[in-house]
Amino acid sequence: MLTSAQSETDLSALPTRLGRDERIQAFRIMYLSRRIDDREILLKRQNRIYFQISGAGHEAIGAAAGLALRPGHDWFYTYYRDRALSLTLGVTSEEMLRQSVGAEADPASGGRQMPSHWGSPRLHIVTGSSPTGTQFVQAVGCADASRRLDPQSDAITLVTTGDGATSEGEFWEAMNIACLEKLAILFLVEDNGYAISTPVEKQTPGGDISKVVSGFPHLKIFNCDGTDFDATYATMADAVAHCRREQSPVLVRATCIRPYSHSLSDDEKNYKTKAERAEEAGRDPIVTFPERLMAEGVLDRHGLELLTHEIDLEVQEVTDRVLKAAPPPKGSALRYLYSERVDPTSAEFEATPKLSGDPRTMVDEINLTLHEEMRRNATMIVFGEDVADASREPNLAQVKGKGGVFSATKGLQIAFGSARCFNTPIAEAGIVGRAIGMATRGMKPVVEIQFFDYIWPAMMQIRDELASLRWRSYNGFSAPVVIRVPIGGYLNGGAIYHSQSGESIFTHIPGLRVVFPSNALDACGLLRTAIRADDPVLFLEHKRLYREPYNRSPHPGADYTIPFGKAKIAKTGANLTIVTYGALVQKSMQAVLQVEARHPGTTIEVIDLRSLSPYDWESIRASVEKASRVMIVHEDCLSWGYGAEISARIASELFSSLDAPIGRVAALDTWVGYHPQLENEILPQVENIVQEADRILGY
Repeated sequence: MLTSAQSETDLSALPTRLGRDERIQAFRIMYLSRRIDDREILLKRQNRIYFQISGAGHEAIGAAAGLALRPGHDWFYTYYRDRALSLTLGVTSEEMLRQSVGAEADPASGGRQMPSHWGSPRLHIVTGSSPTGTQFVQAVGCADASRRLDPQSDAITLVTTGDGATSEGEFWEAMNIACLEKLAILFLVEDNGYAISTPVEKQTPGGDISKVVSGFPHLKIFNCDGTDFDATYATMADAVAHCRREQSPVLVRATCIRPYSHSLSDDEKNYKTKAERAEEAGRDPIVTFPERLMAEGVLDRHGLELLTHEIDLEVQEVTDRVLKAAPPPKGSALRYLYSERVDPTSAEFEATPKLSGDPRTMVDEINLTLHEEMRRNATMIVFGEDVADASREPNLAQVKGKGGVFSATKGLQIAFGSARCFNTPIAEAGIVGRAIGMATRGMKPVVEIQFFDYIWPAMMQIRDELASLRWRSYNGFSAPVVIRVPIGGYLNGGAIYHSQSGESIFTHIPGLRVVFPSNALDACGLLRTAIRADDPVLFLEHKRLYREPYNRSPHPGADYTIPFGKAKIAKTGANLTIVTYGALVQKSMQAVLQVEARHPGTTIEVIDLRSLSPYDWESIRASVEKASRVMIVHEDCLSWGYGAEISARIASELFSSLDAPIGRVAALDTWVGYHPQLENEILPQVENIVQEADRILGY
């Protein structure tokens, strides 16, 4: 008889109709799934757990999918209704109930995630999350990584969803990529007819997602009654076999029911009629499947009662244990926020530059560093919009090649091939989500968002998925993706959609490293650290600085790195500290020349932070204690900007060292305009820095 953790047997070779023992085992899993739901509901009503969302009605499709696939071989991106699927793959009832009580011993998240957020590195169940639809593009990345890491493997990736989440943009971005690349991924849509209170016909044109996607090339589509275990298993076995054999995408739509409310925060009686609920109850697989087993002589009434009684006792015994489980210990909240394997702030990344060759621009140093790191690391890939030299490879014999809108990735495709540097569809969430899936599998994606102004479609993937992945899975999974992003203004004509800053929004995200070099040498060292780090990094590249003559540098060598969180003292001084970064470093230096000329005997220190999260508080502290006057200068808007946090900390911890108010210079609280005169008025200029420095020095 198959066990719930079966992983050695090739289940794809099983007949489409399972034998007696397998069907009994399937019902055991289905009934166990329902009883865990019921126990959680009871515990929630007793205020002994804090949240509940059930997989009721999805038991047949979940068990069928789990039996048709291979845990520890295939990969799984599940959603919160997939209790039966997870049990079939090998997650235990005790592990599930540990998550319900938020125990430290919860292997999926260490008490950090709500119940029904499944995750198991051993079983290849990638940690789930609450946002609907974010899993699709990550699963595509996982399937892509499978093909790249082991082309001979027949492993496939399963991604599951309810009917409602197919309305999310990531579903369509994932479908697009899966069919473009012909990836071995199985989309399982568990259509229970409702997205909370919204019926499927109000979510999906025609009420059937399988018909809507029918025009996608290479996509094989199956439909089944997801409440009929035998029919569903037959369908899933066929679907899995096709996906393995053809190594191409499949979609299965399994219609099922939701006999319980969406969650305990919802009451379906407010929007479902009594007749509708009665019809669903008549299709409940926990009722219909055992009736079929008894009618066919597979089980008799006594055997069924023994089986269900055994499961009821198991759930009671497990509940008694987990209610005594220890919660996450005090002081553990920050554990696994960042990698404990590689510390990019450590002295390990201190390196002396070995300068050689002619001075190079910042964009050329970035380009050379990417070349060197791709040569060093065979798992590193570069992708994004327009980053390749030419997607139509025969064209390379006749054209120069593009390599990014700023030429930062020029020559990478030519040097390393189209498998390692390639263009993607214009879909920022798809770019970052795909990178997350690849990085989860051990690859090193270095992706580009073409302009910072267009990063926002990927914000859900960055904030709710990428940055939280290690923490929420209790170090079970990680995704050390590097996201390169051109940012900033001071280029005439950029206007609202090509000249914005907004770095403070990303420094506010726990788990994400944010760096912002101001010159070629630092760009090389910081980018190399970002690539060799084990954390997700947002690498901000100021467009105006790409080709400035003043910030050029000879190449510092193929192993030059700079630790994160270590500022550079761009200029020493004793009477005023300017804390800045990016394009404002040079403008601050120009302002200092004027201010010092007008104030003989006065010297001003300029700190180039280089790394914004983490940042070098010790350098700021030492300089402020020495100078007793400080101002923060940055390009983003003044209000709620990056300088506000630095100012607040200085005021809180260094107040007794100050002889004047803390100064700030930043952009006006508006968008960047198109006309140069308007842009100059909005963005901070040298004269603004001079004026504020005079004010602070004269206080």
